[in-house]
Amino acid sequence: MKSSEIKELLPQLFQRTLRDGGPLNALLDVMASLHEPVETVLANLATFFNPRTAPDKFVPYLACWMDLDRFFPLYCAQNEGFQRNADPISSGNGSLRELIASAAFLSQWRGTAKGLKHFLEIATGVGGFRLLENLDGEGQPRPFHVCIIVPDDAEPHRALIERIVEQEKPAYVSYELKSGSATEGREAP
Repeated sequence: MKSSEIKELLPQLFQRTLRDGGPLNALLDVMASLHEPVETVLANLATFFNPRTAPDKFVPYLACWMDLDRFFPLYCAQNEGFQRNADPISSGNGSLRELIASAAFLSQWRGTAKGLKHFLEIATGVGGFRLLENLDGEGQPRPFHVCIIVPDDAEPHRALIERIVEQEKPAYVSYELKSGSATEGREAP
């Protein structure tokens, strides 16, 4: 809101006393400058709700709204304020943006091999995860078990992978993580 717009809101008595360089004019200029940051945010409000265009500092809040903060609880506990210096997940803010954008799809496929595989690939930014259903890491049959073959490039994100698998697999299914492509077997669709 500009000084001239604020002036129009003042009672007639105040409007008549406005003079260039006067204290009331200076006060109106201060009021206009206080409104400017808020008006800038409101003019670009749509960018805040799009995970691909939101400011970096706002992305963790979007993740909370999509119930993705459960994958980075330590980040939330240590950083109660709006100022955050580290990325919430080990693969960076870009992966978190893509998780937010894919949240509806991932929610639809939650508890399935397809959903888990996509979740892991988006969260880590690494493709090539393999899920072997009803087989252990040695290729032996094991009911209600999934062996997840983690690509070597995704190893730095192992803690994140474990948190994701724990929360996205069905409750009755056990799992194990194996590195690389050492295990052969029938991959889940």
